[in-house]
Formats: sequence, structure tokens, C-alpha cells
Amino acid sequence: MKLVVIGADAAGMSAASQARKRKKPDELQIVAFERGHFSSYSACGIPYWIGGAVEDRDALIARTPAEFAQAGIDVRLRHEVVGIDLDRREVIARDLDGGGERREGFDELMYAAGAVPVTPGWAQVEAAGVFGVQTLDDGTAIKEWLATRSPRTAVVIGGGYIGVEMAEAMVRRGLAVTLLEKSPQPMSTVDPDMGKRVAEAIRGLGIEIRTGIHVEGLEISDGRVRAVVTPGGTIPADIVVLGLGVRPNTELAARSGITLGAKGGIRTDLRMQVVDCPGVWAAGDCVQTVHRISGQPMYAPLGTHANKQGRVAGINLGGGYATFPGVIGTAVTKVCELEVARTGLTEKEATHAGFEFVTATVESTSRAGYYPGASSMVVKMIAERRTGVLLGAQIVGREEAAKRIDSLAIALWNRMTVEDMTALDLSYAPPFSPVWDPVLIAARKATDAVHASQQG
Repeated sequence: MKLVVIGADAAGMSAASQARKRKKPDELQIVAFERGHFSSYSACGIPYWIGGAVEDRDALIARTPAEFAQAGIDVRLRHEVVGIDLDRREVIARDLDGGGERREGFDELMYAAGAVPVTPGWAQVEAAGVFGVQTLDDGTAIKEWLATRSPRTAVVIGGGYIGVEMAEAMVRRGLAVTLLEKSPQPMSTVDPDMGKRVAEAIRGLGIEIRTGIHVEGLEISDGRVRAVVTPGGTIPADIVVLGLGVRPNTELAARSGITLGAKGGIRTDLRMQVVDCPGVWAAGDCVQTVHRISGQPMYAPLGTHANKQGRVAGINLGGGYATFPGVIGTAVTKVCELEVARTGLTEKEATHAGFEFVTATVESTSRAGYYPGASSMVVKMIAERRTGVLLGAQIVGREEAAKRIDSLAIALWNRMTVEDMTALDLSYAPPFSPVWDPVLIAARKATDAVHASQQG
């Protein structure tokens, strides 16, 4: 039997590794094709490497092709799969360095091609100094540009996770940074009232934020970017970073007859096998999943999901049994000392899903108020009006704030009510929490809001 893997990063190599644990090389041959220069690395760590918090690029690489070879997995870097023939059970792989193409037969196919950056027409130009931040190759190119061109001004376009993280990285490198966002606030993955707090913190770093901005184009001379063009004028830029989000890398899949879902990602069953395509599996940033709270299809390109989905696929490929139950939208990030976290549904998402809900927002501290180092944080909860079931939560605060979202994610996963949560036995000691943890205070306030709405 032969397994061919398209994409040698989180999802693909998790699948390959799990399949190898259950099948020896003489039972299952595994070949993985990767168009980039690296295998199995942390894309989430790229901004921190660029900003200097991580010193060595290799620290982001979990396993090299040589290490995979020792486990009996053949990883072929700089090979891009450009064709899939499901009838003949073959892929066509192009050697990006040596040239030429080769056909590789398979019995089972693992599609883990990841995502590609959203690139508007105005950004599709041949100009040096314009970068996406999707792969370790992208990060390497940015690092080289910063080292060799000594830029002074940076414009980051897009105020989501990657945009905010890259804006911080550029500030840490000593650049003057402008962050452009088309929405009224950055971090649209949290509600506007929480996003406003994030914006204030970003401005506190000396980053200029311009919201409600629609970029019209790039000003280019001598083959390199010079400025970003907006309706309000041009903004000088020695480097432009695109943080406009990503979309599933499924063009090859669609051409090959692999089933796509409403969100543009590949549709799989619970075992991560592609719907209506026996022997074809998919995982990671190229697939569509389901939101456990809304029950609706969603696209959630995060490394945590990619690793879990790849593991599920690999267990099944190796003859075992595992399922992936969906996601609830948990995510965290930081802007220097400010931490931002969310899980479940925002107000906008809850409304779109058809819920009637109440909200509760509280401000508390990370530790007992009298203990040195206590810092403020804001916790917001969204609960269903009739049942009081938790629908979503967000946290914005300083050190020790963001990881509190995990207790809220567990409550969401198990469909707890906010009233149930008021009795949670959370840990307490003055260095770690007030006697009433911020999560418990928010749950009490949300419970009061639910009771008030039911009486009304």
C-alpha cells in the first residue's frame, strides 16, 4: 500500500506520522510532497521570529525531512503537486528546482495543501518589498529584506491576528509602522467594544492605526514598493506586509473532482475522509469544519485544528478509528503586553446563527488587588436568553489574562449554563487570582442578565 501526502506541514505530517505508528514501512509506503523549503514547522511562530523574540529560525521546525526519513517517511521538498488523477490513482509532481515532472501512484491520498493568502487585485504586482506571511519561506524573505534593505517605514494591511502580530514585530525591529484596517476596529474576531480596547493598546505602542481604509493600490518605482495608495492619500512604505487573511488552497482539489463545501474548503466526514471520494483524506487549513455551538459550517485555519485533524486522518489511515468533532472558535494573540482571547460566538455570529442572547462585561484583576503585579482585564460573556447556555466569551487584559479563555472553552464545549459556571471550583491564591476569579464574576453577572431577560 502507498500513501501520498500533499503538503508536509502540520496536518499532512501529523497524518503521516500517525499512519506510520500503526503500519510498518513494509506494510505502508509514505511519500510526502512539499513545494516549500521546510517541513513540519510552526507558521504561528513566524512573527515572533521576525520580531526577535525567537532567535533561531530552526527553532520553529518540529521535524526535518531527515528525521522523517528515519521513521520511514519520504519527504520531498520543493516538489509541487500540480495534478491529481483520481481514476488512475496518481499525482503529478513538479520539481521546482531541478525541473521536470513525475507521476506517483497512490492507494490512499492525503490532501493537506493548507491555505493561501487573500491577495486583492491591487496586491498582485511584481514589486520587491511586498510580502505575505503564510509560510516559513515568506518569513525568511521578510527577514532577509529587513537585514539587507534597512527599511524605516512599514505598512501592515489588515488588522487581524497576523496583521497585529506583524505590526508588533516591525515595531520591535525599530520601524515606524502604520496599520490599515477596513473595519471600524482592528481584531474583528472580537466584538467592537473589545476591539476598541485592543486599538488603544496598539496605539500605545506608537503604531498608527487607520481604520475604515480601503487600499486602492501600491506605488512602485525601480521595481520596489514605495507607498500604499488610499483614498486619503499615499502612505510611505519601505516594506508592505499583507495580513488580509487566508483562504483554503483548494484550486487543485476542485480541478480534480474533490468535493468542496460552502466555505470553499474541502468537505470531509467525521473521520476526515473526503465526502464522495473513497481513499482520499483531507485536513488542516484546506478543509471546512463545523462550529459546535452554531451547528453551521465554518473555516478555521489554525495550527491546533490542523494537527488534530491530521492525527485523526492518520489514525484512520493506519487502520484505527478516530473522529474530529468540530471546533468552537477558540483563539488567542498578544500585542506586546496586551493579551486578547476569544471562544465561541461573538455577538454578530450569535445573531447570524439565530440566537437571542444577553451579554455581561466585567473588569477585574489578574491577581488579588493587594498582591504585587496585579493587572486589569475585561471579561465578556454571551449567553442564550432562554436557557442561559454560554454561547461565547472574550478576554482582553495584561499578563495572565488570555489563558483564562481555556476554562471558558471547556464550559462551551460541554454546553454549560452561565449559572452552572458560577459554582466552578477554580483555583485561588493571591498570586494567581482574586478570591472571585474574573471568570466567576462574569458568570454571575451573565446569570443576572439571563434572569432579568426571562422576567421581562
